[in-house]
Amino acid sequence: MAAQEYPAPENVNRLQTRALGAGAIALVLAVFGARTSPGAFYQSYLMSFLLVLGITLGSLGLVMLQHLTAGHWGIIIRRPLESATRTLPLIAIFFVPIALFGMKYLYAAWLDPEALQKEPLSKFQRSYLTHSGYLTRAVIYFAVWLALMFIFNIWSKQQDTNPGDRALRRRLKMLAGPGIILYVFAMSFAAIDWVMSLSPHWASTIYGFLFVAGQLISSMAFMIAVVVVLSRAQPFAGILQPRHLHDLGKLLLAFVMLWAYFDFSQLLIIWSGNLPEEISFYRTRLYGEWGVVAVIVVVFHFFVPFFLLLSQDLKRNAKVLPKIAIWLILMRLVDLFWMTRPEFTSSAVPTWLDLVLPVALGGLWLGFFAFNLKQCPLLPLGDPKLQEAIEQHEH
Repeated sequence: MAAQEYPAPENVNRLQTRALGAGAIALVLAVFGARTSPGAFYQSYLMSFLLVLGITLGSLGLVMLQHLTAGHWGIIIRRPLESATRTLPLIAIFFVPIALFGMKYLYAAWLDPEALQKEPLSKFQRSYLTHSGYLTRAVIYFAVWLALMFIFNIWSKQQDTNPGDRALRRRLKMLAGPGIILYVFAMSFAAIDWVMSLSPHWASTIYGFLFVAGQLISSMAFMIAVVVVLSRAQPFAGILQPRHLHDLGKLLLAFVMLWAYFDFSQLLIIWSGNLPEEISFYRTRLYGEWGVVAVIVVVFHFFVPFFLLLSQDLKRNAKVLPKIAIWLILMRLVDLFWMTRPEFTSSAVPTWLDLVLPVALGGLWLGFFAFNLKQCPLLPLGDPKLQEAIEQHEH
């Protein structure tokens, strides 16, 4: 197969233009908010940053999972997944405002000497939660993620030119396992540094896995929406079949269940222990206005998608499944809002920055993703299972 057989359709150009335009306009408004209310700006910025980070890193995890399992489901979405991983340099740029200007607004609980005098930290916490340690570890996290991204993208391109190279396929599979472990460990510690340290007196050993599971939901939901959009024009129109959507929908259901399992496990363990220093996280999130948001997350992030995705017919429906996928991405934003904002305010009413900043970062990210998508053929032409994966048959 020739690479020119699977170029990105024209609707990708339109997506890039519209996304960058919306992102640029929203960014201008957000800059105004940063000047007038920097504290509120960085609270909204962190939530929006975590959303686009989740789609990017979740895509990296799915790329490695596909190489490890060699499933047909991943062949259809591998190039969109790789395009999403190549937005990591932009994600690193998005992190710079937090590192340079936002830390004093977000992490005053362990950066402000007065706050430390009122609620002192343990000796280990004081040695771990430092300005230099935070930045050093962030560099390590991004170095790990970027290294994995570069390796898997380069080797994937090499596979297109050397489809018979079994040693290359073996290297991709052998690195995928350790790569997933590195991704999970780096993200777990990043979740501790960037989010859990908002409340340094509270801790959870399963906290990082909540973010990993949420990222898998975000990325799989995004991939479902992308491949359906691509299937509306040639050359992808004749590729995507109901069985592909069925497989992707089953994985999305599995990730929703995994996220719910981690979330409920954390709640069950902490609430049954009933220790004052551990239940503070839920005391601020399960009562008052935040209790309403918690119900919204439980119902619309888990129960509704769970029961809808149980339907085989729905998972094979190219009109309904993308709507559920987009809804789950929105619910990921609501969940991040619920996880981060109660540390700063008792009010659960979103500010205008909570609406503008996701559009700003999401629009710029989506535009860069569309640009990356145009750089390679839409299918991994060197994968030995490609022909089998796109054959016209149903099961």
